[in-house]
Amino acid sequence: MPNTLARLVETIVEATASPYPVDRYLELIDPMLTWRDTRAKVVDVRRQTDRSVTLTLQPTRQWTGHRPGQYVEVSIVINGVRQRRHFSPANAATRSGELELTVTAHSDGFVSRHLRENARPGMVLGLGRAEGDFTLPTELPDHVVLISGGSGITPVLSMMRTLVAEGYRGGITFVHYARTPDDVPYRAELEALGRTVDNVDVRLHYTRTATGEHFTGAHIADVAGIDGAQLYLCGPSSLMAAVREYADAAGLADRLHTEAFSLDTSVVVDPDEPITGDVTYSAADVTAPNDGRTLLEQAEAAGLTPEYGCRMGICFSCTKVRTSGCTRNILTGELDSEPDQHIQICINAPVGDVEIEV
Repeated sequence: MPNTLARLVETIVEATASPYPVDRYLELIDPMLTWRDTRAKVVDVRRQTDRSVTLTLQPTRQWTGHRPGQYVEVSIVINGVRQRRHFSPANAATRSGELELTVTAHSDGFVSRHLRENARPGMVLGLGRAEGDFTLPTELPDHVVLISGGSGITPVLSMMRTLVAEGYRGGITFVHYARTPDDVPYRAELEALGRTVDNVDVRLHYTRTATGEHFTGAHIADVAGIDGAQLYLCGPSSLMAAVREYADAAGLADRLHTEAFSLDTSVVVDPDEPITGDVTYSAADVTAPNDGRTLLEQAEAAGLTPEYGCRMGICFSCTKVRTSGCTRNILTGELDSEPDQHIQICINAPVGDVEIEV
């Protein structure tokens, strides 16, 4: 009954506020005063490395927390356009309370560079709910091996922090790859955990030092094969491929759980296939020659600004209706030509003439 009453009140309030949702009016008073939307205020900013920024966020009451390893959608208005990206919280899992995000500014990262350069206490961001299946199981394994590279550190750090906070007594091996020691956010914390917590073993490897080390099976062979051990991996495609190859050869593929933060399409894109046809963006009444890239990239090249989030097929923010034509999923190579289908434009490329509701 209380939920029914709440929904009734919400419906009445929204109808009264027409033509705009009530949050559009409330934000004129205070951006953190919301009826439906989830937002978060930046309460602390730390720049732990030359390329990253760590934000401590205080979400509004709608935030329901996250499980370690999940990601959240963050939105911010830059030059009048709302941009959306997905980041994995680095803090231990909580049902509410503050949220910690560490964002690495890549050279082509429009939003990440903006946050690295401009984030400040008091800034308000849009916040989506936590999503993703790259999480620890309810029944914890006897040993957890956490492997990350670069900005992939955040989801596995959340896992380790959660395990430590909950008093997990199994073994935790934390293996991280970075260019140099100065490129590791949380390095002091990680080294302290390795020294002071009996069941935590921290192994940091650097790829661009005089003795540069890239992943080899020897880095985890002593722990990966332990009975009951499970491996959790997040990082760039080169690291992901190397660990998968090792796990396959060692007979550990069924123990390996992965999360990618970059899109590697090299295995499914055929550079020799002829590119033909036009792409029609029906909502915008724009038609442009197909150049072979994803529908999202081609739409942007045509001057359109479709909504998107992760750009790698995880979040479904960019889903649009393909009214006609054939598209190829660049992750799987699968072709689909059934009309009036919802597709993700960030991971689908047109094959010949395509019409899409963008």
